[in-house]
Amino acid sequence: MSGEEVPIVVCVSADVSMRERVVRQLDGVGPVVSCADLSELRAMLLPSPPRDAALTVAPVSPPAAQHGPVSWGELVVDRAGHLVTWCGDPLPLTRTERELLARLIGPPLVVWSYEQLFAAVWDSAYLGDTAILHSAVKRLRQKLRGLPGGPRVHTVRGVGYRIDPPPRHA
Repeated sequence: MSGEEVPIVVCVSADVSMRERVVRQLDGVGPVVSCADLSELRAMLLPSPPRDAALTVAPVSPPAAQHGPVSWGELVVDRAGHLVTWCGDPLPLTRTERELLARLIGPPLVVWSYEQLFAAVWDSAYLGDTAILHSAVKRLRQKLRGLPGGPRVHTVRGVGYRIDPPPRHA
């Protein structure tokens, strides 16, 4: 196939089931870009630079997951042990919340795009519907809200999510 041009198919539809059908029908033909509307397509094709120069977006392929525990201050996520602790006390999170948190706090601290989080947490392609991701982030935020001085999940509008660096101890 060397030297042959491969078509890129762009599917723009507010109907998630329509986008899923297109992706299934064109599986193996070539790359398929799927999004809900033209503003989302523009954001994918022409991303605007971050407002904060210190803010970096994770590379196209997300950083490899760490095999050992990851920590953020007093918060420790042990993916292998299926355990999250805050100041040594267990924090009840679902598997999805635990995976999402592990990605966000794992080094390097970067902005994780919707696409990267879908690939890393759900092990599936992002089809433009962010409802499942927004719902998981909302549940995670509710559980983190009770941790004094704990991490806060921030939305980077049109891009994804990030967490601030942990507080420095004097």
